[in-house]
Amino acid sequence: MTNPIRKPIFFALLLVSFQQTQSQSMKQLPKATNDVPTHAVIAHRGTTYWAPEETEVAYRWARNIGADYLELDIQRTKDGVLVALHDDHLKRTTNIEKIYPERTAQSVADFTYDELLQLDAGSWFNQAHTELAREKFKGQSIATLEDVVYFSRGYCYERDVNGQRVLDTIAKGVVKSRYVRDPQDNGHRPGLYIETKEPHLFPNIEQDLHQELVRLGMLNNVSKSEPFYKDGKVNVGNTTGKLVLQTFSKASLKTLHQLFPGVPLCFLLWLGDGDMPSDDLQTYSNYVQYALDNGAQFFGPSIGGAPNHYPELLQPWQAQLIHARGLYIHAYSFDTEEQMYKYANKTLLTDGMFTNRSDLTLAFYIRKGRHRTSEGKIDGKKVLKQLGF
Repeated sequence: MTNPIRKPIFFALLLVSFQQTQSQSMKQLPKATNDVPTHAVIAHRGTTYWAPEETEVAYRWARNIGADYLELDIQRTKDGVLVALHDDHLKRTTNIEKIYPERTAQSVADFTYDELLQLDAGSWFNQAHTELAREKFKGQSIATLEDVVYFSRGYCYERDVNGQRVLDTIAKGVVKSRYVRDPQDNGHRPGLYIETKEPHLFPNIEQDLHQELVRLGMLNNVSKSEPFYKDGKVNVGNTTGKLVLQTFSKASLKTLHQLFPGVPLCFLLWLGDGDMPSDDLQTYSNYVQYALDNGAQFFGPSIGGAPNHYPELLQPWQAQLIHARGLYIHAYSFDTEEQMYKYANKTLLTDGMFTNRSDLTLAFYIRKGRHRTSEGKIDGKKVLKQLGF
């Protein structure tokens, strides 16, 4: 049986030895970035806890709760619209089995945006989380990249007297959202944290993303003097750090680095399933080095614990290795206070959190004196009510 006391010592000695042998061959460390706030609160899919993920309500909630970033997964429809969706199918988060029963195995790439608008992306949440269900979640739509940009700027969908979305018909089968100033906007202006999701399924999606972000003004230069927080509100969306790009894909990271010079990048880490084959020291270090070689400033390992029970890829020695190479850590995904205390209490294993509970993460960071002063109690349920849900 392995001695449990000697095992941490063994890994520590191995790490030190490895760092010493690699010190001569290590490339220059990346310039420390001041473009992203320390202890960033990254609203994972808006929220997966309080509302249907990656929909209008999830992102308006995350904005109004005070998250630093709205996080989204990007996929592309058959007619070239970039939409926010995590899964490579539509079965979990829509009613596709009712609307298109013969097409349930198809992916986003097989549907036009107008076809996706026929799906209900909210009712599934009520069925899966009865204790958090709300009548107005029914009929939520799959959001586009453009939608999320507008939500971050204080807008919401324009709706008619019956609560239905108002859309402009650009051409046959081509529609476009209308937006109005959100009457419940409270002034927070988060940035965007965008993932190229399954990029191998969408050739050249990085180029499409670049083109769309240019069109939406997300790559415009802004004043470096703008603070992350202003008059008690999040102001990240008005700073040079308003955009961070992320990916699990080595090829996509390389392409993003070429297409988006100066934009902060995060290389995400997953164990198995065609990603990192092992979490041993040599393999882990190789992935950290790949992030460095391809322009990343952030490394995004998964964390363990309920409710997701992801692979544990942020042990203390791993955090030490990442930080020693000059990278920052944005770990995913946080759901409980227990996780927050484990990874960011006295020993800071992570420099920011992809969180499904931005309310809990903000409260945690504020208690620790690592975030701006709160204007009051952070209440996720109250924010939903204020938004009309």
